[in-house]
Amino acid sequence: QVLLVESGGGLVQAEGSLRLSCAASGGTFSTYNTGWFRQAPGKEREFVVINWSGGTTYYASFVKGRFTISRDNAKNTVYLQMNSLKPEDTAVYYCAADPQYGGSRWKNWSIWGQGTQVTISS
Repeated sequence: QVLLVESGGGLVQAEGSLRLSCAASGGTFSTYNTGWFRQAPGKEREFVVINWSGGTTYYASFVKGRFTISRDNAKNTVYLQMNSLKPEDTAVYYCAADPQYGGSRWKNWSIWGQGTQVTISS
């Protein structure tokens, strides 16, 4: 079973940048679809970006051009580079993985990290 641990969150000013990391252990990570999701206070969890095991990525419209997902299978790590951050990006960011599912419905993803807080000040 794959285990995920996120890191890299923090407090930054608007227009700043952060890079989140999601380290995986315990499985053949390269065959899993991975994704980043976020949940702001009082809101439902939403998808940010999905990276299928074959390499294709799919970004939510609100992060296109600002966020970039990358994956290092040798290190079993997925990254989320976030630039031009806005206060509305404030949320807990979660990494997810699944051996089959790769859609935007967060409830269908089977493996989750613990989350990392991202706070953007105006």
